[in-house]
Amino acid sequence: MLTVDYDRLDVRPGMRVLDLGCGEGRHTFEAYRRGAHVVALDLSEKDLGTTRQWCAAMDMAGEAPAAASATTVRGDLLALPFPDASFDRVIASEVMEHIPDDVTAIAEMTRVLKPGGLAAVTVPRWLPERVCWALSDEYHANEGGHVRIYKEDELSGRLRDAGLTVTGNGFAHALHSPYWWLKCAIGDAAPTRAYHKLLVWDIVDRPALTRVLEQALNPLIGKSVVIYLRKEEVAAGVAA
Repeated sequence: MLTVDYDRLDVRPGMRVLDLGCGEGRHTFEAYRRGAHVVALDLSEKDLGTTRQWCAAMDMAGEAPAAASATTVRGDLLALPFPDASFDRVIASEVMEHIPDDVTAIAEMTRVLKPGGLAAVTVPRWLPERVCWALSDEYHANEGGHVRIYKEDELSGRLRDAGLTVTGNGFAHALHSPYWWLKCAIGDAAPTRAYHKLLVWDIVDRPALTRVLEQALNPLIGKSVVIYLRKEEVAAGVAA
């Protein structure tokens, strides 16, 4: 289940791609499948282990080109262990809302992106997230939980302040918003479990009806907002 549109991010074979806060690797896998050299970074060794296992399974199944590579790194978004301008593409999906010092995290993301490189940052969208917070403190008030709710223009402003140009946006996972509202309102009750089964069916089978429905609902109640960005190249003879 991808939040980022990889065609829009223009991930191509041979590119160096950094998946920040990769979790269990869902965005890493697609970049790897497309032939990139992917670095998946996270603080959780457990999640990194899952990412390695699935990448190994992709190798065994021949799902990634032979020239591609996937590496996991345990690291902190506030102090990335990479030189400046190391990556052609950077993905930070559903991580900034967890980081108190998001300004430093954005600066680090910008630092390691090559001039001319592209990035995608995704966070929970304001309205669906506000509903979840109103329905349940447990949803966000826990260790490692969400520390803020972003408005899109607020996040876009912080990304611009770091030196990135916003090239567009998108919305994703509208069908997931009602699930989280149910879970926050009534917990793991029968309606919540039934809706979860619907989501699993949708993810696995991807029927045309739900694809069309979600595309129509994404601008209204999409669970995530995606901001696409470019790090502009410095003109020759102009100091950085």
